[in-house]
Amino acid sequence: MNTIDPAYVETLEKENAYLTEQLEWLKRQVFGQRSEKVVQPNSQQLVFDGFGQLKAPEEEKQDVPSHQRKKRKKTGSDSIEIPDDLPIERKVIDLPEEEKICPVTGEPFVKIGEEVSSKLAHRPASFFIKQIVRPKYGLPQGEGVACAPLPEGLLRRCLADESLLAETLVNKFSDHLPLYRLEEIFKRHGIKISRQLLSQWVIRASLALKPLYDEMLKVITQSGNIFIDESPVSMLSPGKGKTEQAYMWVVVSNGLCVFDFRKNRKHINAEEILHGYEGIFHSDKYGAYEQLAQKESFTWCPCWAHIRRKFFEAETGDRVFRDWMLRHIRYLFMFERIAQARPPDKRILLRQEKQIPLIDKMIKACKDRLKEGKLLPKSKLRTALGYFCGLIPYLKNYASYADARLDNNIAERAIRPLAIGRKNWLFVGSDNGGQAAAIAISLIQSCRSLGINPRAYLEDVMCRIMDHPANRIRELLPDAWKSSIEK
Repeated sequence: MNTIDPAYVETLEKENAYLTEQLEWLKRQVFGQRSEKVVQPNSQQLVFDGFGQLKAPEEEKQDVPSHQRKKRKKTGSDSIEIPDDLPIERKVIDLPEEEKICPVTGEPFVKIGEEVSSKLAHRPASFFIKQIVRPKYGLPQGEGVACAPLPEGLLRRCLADESLLAETLVNKFSDHLPLYRLEEIFKRHGIKISRQLLSQWVIRASLALKPLYDEMLKVITQSGNIFIDESPVSMLSPGKGKTEQAYMWVVVSNGLCVFDFRKNRKHINAEEILHGYEGIFHSDKYGAYEQLAQKESFTWCPCWAHIRRKFFEAETGDRVFRDWMLRHIRYLFMFERIAQARPPDKRILLRQEKQIPLIDKMIKACKDRLKEGKLLPKSKLRTALGYFCGLIPYLKNYASYADARLDNNIAERAIRPLAIGRKNWLFVGSDNGGQAAAIAISLIQSCRSLGINPRAYLEDVMCRIMDHPANRIRELLPDAWKSSIEK
């Protein structure tokens, strides 16, 4: 009778557990919900010391003739806001003249008022020719001709006005319209502009705005508190007819977003982008950021949202410990929401009193769990524990700085439009095109982050940048532009 080697059985069991975990993860990616929210079915409500108990708001009710009915909540999803200065066009629908006479007395009706119904209407975008007329004057005694100088445009010898250039950039990088779709839209209005010409306009106009881009990066690197992330984009390989992977890095601070196009993801890129920067930076656990954290001029605040994601994905293995970690991380974010609503000094005090003890408790628990062993080396729980323990020296850094945050979601949100856009325009055509895209996206996303109209901003600065003093270029950045129009 053949005997089975216990070591072989143990190996098979570990392999089976690992494959089962991978299968469950794959099933959740394909069929399950992507939200990382975890709800405990029988969990008690969390009570914060000094803050009272969190209670669900009571539902309002309204009386009807036979019973009480829940009052419909207005969440804002079905609302509409119309600016006060929107032009109004009146369309009068009157009675026919023969119906304005009383059939009994024969006297005409007397107008006593109007019934007015308002609807929001739309007229398709219109094109027009902008003619710049400069009268010429002959000087006395035949000394020559006097004429006002032609304003210097953003692009020399270009038939496109700055308004059309701004519209094209916004359509491509804010509304995510590929140029072939924009070409078709123009055709519907009887305007035929080739895709190649549109591409030239996009690149030339974006590169002409590079002084704004450079100044914005300078302002961000002087801020002392930044958020950084990177995401892949495809670039067309010259002469090969296929694409290769490049990267867009984003650095965010105080509403300004700078995207930097790079051909690869090498660590040296992060050092070059943040050259001369000193202060706090938020990021995930990519190796380039871990290297920066070793420098004395940097204070690294790793992202707790990424830590939570690692434990969320560890669905098999020690489910009890995984749920315990997720619950404590959730408490950490709950306290942080309270802290963000407080003044800077009280924010730091709350973090030190409430959040630091939670972090210490999680650090001890993770270390003990690793010492206990009985974890598959490649299991997702072992990966999550390794990810967490590798960040222990930096996990509390955010608690000492009022402007620091618990996560890197500001950079994650800034880079999300790029992920949406690349699904539409698919790739950048060259290194030059990637640099142009980085400039345009930086200005447009900064406008969106600050709540200003990127179309209005771009048209205005395109008309002014050529004559604007170089030593006052800061006045044309989105945040300064917003302040100037609000005065």
